[in-house]
Amino acid sequence: MTKSNIKTSGFTLAKQKELTGDDFYDIKTIGNLSVAIVCDGVGSAEEGAQAAKRVTSYLINNFKIRPKTWSIEKSIKTFIHSINAILYKESQLNYERSELVTTLTLVVIEGNRLYGANVGDSRVYLLRDDSLTQLSSDHAMQEEGYENVLTQAIGISEEVEPYYFENIIQKNDKILLCSDGLYSVLSKDEIKNNIEKGAISLVKQASKLTNDHLPDDTTAVVLEILHADEVEILKQQKLEIPSSLKTEQVIDGYRLEKPLIQNERTWLATKKTKQYVIKFAPYESKEDNTVLDLFVKEAWNAKRLKAKFFPKAVIPKNRTYRYYVMQLFEGEDLNNYLSSNLHVSTDDAVELAQTLLNMSQFLLKYDLVHGDIKPNNIMIAKVDATTTEYKIIDFGSITEIFSNESRAGTPSFLAPERFLGEAISETTEIFAIGVTLYLSLTGKYPYGEIEPFQNPTFKEAKKPSYYNSNIPDWFDSVIMRSIALEKDQRYEHYSEMKYELTHPLKVKPYFIKDAPLIEKSPLLFYKRAFTIMTFINFILIYLLLK
Repeated sequence: MTKSNIKTSGFTLAKQKELTGDDFYDIKTIGNLSVAIVCDGVGSAEEGAQAAKRVTSYLINNFKIRPKTWSIEKSIKTFIHSINAILYKESQLNYERSELVTTLTLVVIEGNRLYGANVGDSRVYLLRDDSLTQLSSDHAMQEEGYENVLTQAIGISEEVEPYYFENIIQKNDKILLCSDGLYSVLSKDEIKNNIEKGAISLVKQASKLTNDHLPDDTTAVVLEILHADEVEILKQQKLEIPSSLKTEQVIDGYRLEKPLIQNERTWLATKKTKQYVIKFAPYESKEDNTVLDLFVKEAWNAKRLKAKFFPKAVIPKNRTYRYYVMQLFEGEDLNNYLSSNLHVSTDDAVELAQTLLNMSQFLLKYDLVHGDIKPNNIMIAKVDATTTEYKIIDFGSITEIFSNESRAGTPSFLAPERFLGEAISETTEIFAIGVTLYLSLTGKYPYGEIEPFQNPTFKEAKKPSYYNSNIPDWFDSVIMRSIALEKDQRYEHYSEMKYELTHPLKVKPYFIKDAPLIEKSPLLFYKRAFTIMTFINFILIYLLLK
């Protein structure tokens, strides 16, 4: 479940007239996890507050570095046992009694599944369809008059047994984490009536009912599920992943005709006289969750990203195998086209540039980038003598903008900063667009072909017009600015490059950094040379006449 799928709020008030309390909370998005924690410090104010803050910080930090092979359940239980042992031993060493003590309630959301645990009497509630349900279980004595006596808390004894639970969440669910200061003042109906307004409303309603004199520190965290996580829904579907595929095989009505890629996972297929392209999940995804995640995300992006520069794609509802289906585009990839035609025309290159920039701006609305712009991922077709159509393919490379973890991209098209581990961004995508245009117009890479795992040394590129004299000066400058080695000389945003493509007369000549004056401004160079020579001549005349 991504951050955009969840609306969060949190709020805390100290009891009575005190300025600070023993409660502590935090809400964090960590990768594909959403983590929320509420702790209510027990014991003396200083130690209880310290325990609450330390437990919260410890759990958040450990979820940031948790082993990828660990399940959420194992992570929750291991981290709770670990921080409990740390606080208990520290209390015994420093106070000879349990002093660093706090209750804990924790929820972790991954996809459409809620994982939770509690120790003590802080609670987790779920509001669904106007029904409020307590998901946690209080660790408190049941005898009348002893309801506030805890049977378990973090740091109170050497061993701890958290109450653990899991649930499937749905759109419009509201999850509440709170300390006992909230539910001891508000009834379930009052909680239900105020949860829609968020954590601040809940805590302030409790304060209002006590005339702003809360009997205990009061904290609430509310998580509202805005919409279902479609990627997780797709991932949970029970579908076959074939180990091999063969010609004439029929899958869900699609007859496989021939593989289109060497790995034989992408096929040309026919159904009811129409031809399609079917892409199957890699066989490795059967055992490797990371590979499965990438394919499911690819299929989801292919389905949802609908624009004229992408081939149409669908995920059939009643499929029995893990695949998605794309429109067959009658053309060839740009790489093959270039090998036959050497290069494209300037007009076609401008059209290609505009298509790539339009595609990139479209993805930006989703906080995405293509990640692997290159001729192999561009389909080209001549509609008629004057019209060329392009389609961008490879949904598998699409990733979040500013991602540091993404390894998307092909070395020869990567900006220099990508080799240094910098995040993928608009300007790195512009570099890939520029290299693609340069290669399409000249048949050459501006900085040479770079092999995988190579640590390249970049030298200034020649202008594309050096190889193709048909390229006008303004387009020369646009391409050179897009592939500038220094980021501060390159376009920063797609809109800047797109503006210059559509306003050729406003394009300023591009010069490499530290270029000689004669190249930057021949007129100024000769003016200065004339002035210097005139001065020298005056000196010589003076010396001769002396």
